[in-house]
Amino acid sequence: MTDQVAVDFTGFDPARRVADALLFEGYVLYPYRASARKNRLRWQFGVLVPPSWADAYGEHSEQRTECLLEPRRAGQLHVELRFLQVRRRTVERPAPDGSGWTGTAQLDLADRVLVPWDEGEEQRVALRVPLDELAGGGRTVRFDRPGGVAYEPVQEAGGTGPAVGRLVRHSRALAGEIRLATEPLPGPYGALRLTATVRNASDWTPDRRERGSRDNREAALPYSLIAAHLLLGLPGGRFLSMTDPPEWAAPAVRTCRNEHTWPVLAGGEGRDDVLLSSPIILDDHPGLAAESPGPLYDATEIDEILSLRTAALTEQEKREARGTDARAAEVIDLVDGMPAQIMERLHGAIRGLREVTGEQAGADPAEAPDAYDAPGPETVTVGGQLIGVGSRVVLRPGARGSDAQDIFLAGLGATVEAVLTDLDGETHIGVTVDGDPGTDVRRQQGRFLYFRPDEVDPCGGPEGGG
Repeated sequence: MTDQVAVDFTGFDPARRVADALLFEGYVLYPYRASARKNRLRWQFGVLVPPSWADAYGEHSEQRTECLLEPRRAGQLHVELRFLQVRRRTVERPAPDGSGWTGTAQLDLADRVLVPWDEGEEQRVALRVPLDELAGGGRTVRFDRPGGVAYEPVQEAGGTGPAVGRLVRHSRALAGEIRLATEPLPGPYGALRLTATVRNASDWTPDRRERGSRDNREAALPYSLIAAHLLLGLPGGRFLSMTDPPEWAAPAVRTCRNEHTWPVLAGGEGRDDVLLSSPIILDDHPGLAAESPGPLYDATEIDEILSLRTAALTEQEKREARGTDARAAEVIDLVDGMPAQIMERLHGAIRGLREVTGEQAGADPAEAPDAYDAPGPETVTVGGQLIGVGSRVVLRPGARGSDAQDIFLAGLGATVEAVLTDLDGETHIGVTVDGDPGTDVRRQQGRFLYFRPDEVDPCGGPEGGG
């Protein structure tokens, strides 16, 4: 029988830090103030809106995970759905006539400035499902989270004296479904295809005013599952990698449909009994840098730069950040109390080195470049043709694994400026794009656009040889 359980599967523990980072990715961005423009449009990753809003505006109300597993000795599948529930916070102060409370846009305190803000409350739905229940039509489990109103009195720093204001938090009832099903794969390996679908089942519908514009997305967010992702555990069995499957499983992996999420092995290096299905594409066995001082929530910035900028905020700006959200306050306190040795550790770390041979580096060992920029072969074979510096190519970036900006360059002509090898031995082709007004600057600085050999087509021999 399918059980909703409160006890965690201990195998999920190694994946917790990464999953927590996913849950709060982009939660509040530098400079950590509600008034900052970049904090006015929020909740971008893993948002599952009510079906009525999805139908009207093309956002998603469900996400689908498909993966392969070998049950071996496993009898149960552990499932944990994690998401944020929006709590819409308003601020009130005592009414002038002493009759109660009145709303305010801002409440100034000695240590913080409180303003209206949408908070995210973590929610979990944990299931333990016998594998034999998932054959055929599978199982659907519905879950609900109640709404409500909560009040928090606000006092000046030190927590003494009468309340000078209060915070009012409104949350709306949520409803959802987790659908789980397996089907056997043909062949002698006893493998199964698992399909796990998470769906927002809210019956909320926007009123006429809210339907009038996509800009009214704010109305749908309290009924949405925010940053939704799944942890899947298979004690006694194993999941197969979706990026590096065994050869016999590769054809089945290519037919898996993953929509608005991507599953990766996440139980720690060498383990394959835990899968993390994430709305942000990750590699197998993802991890957080050991040098990271703590959650900064803004992964669009480098930790060192972000910490330095945060430390440089004025005291008034820090007061506003502390009043925006408790997590923003933690960031301010983290940076303010960061020892110098921790800050120095953020400057960078070498994960590994490989030897650069004299042949790779040039005749003079003293001129050997840094291992991260080690020159690769002077040419690389693409489509049976040698490509080297000066060669003309047409760019064909792939749909998966390419930077989104690279897709805009598809079909453009380019000139090869460098052929390099990275630490993993992979070859990359550096190019300048035809018509780019910054080509001379790129060549002067050695800052090119890089593509894999399978992302370019030769279109003639190299200019000047190669």
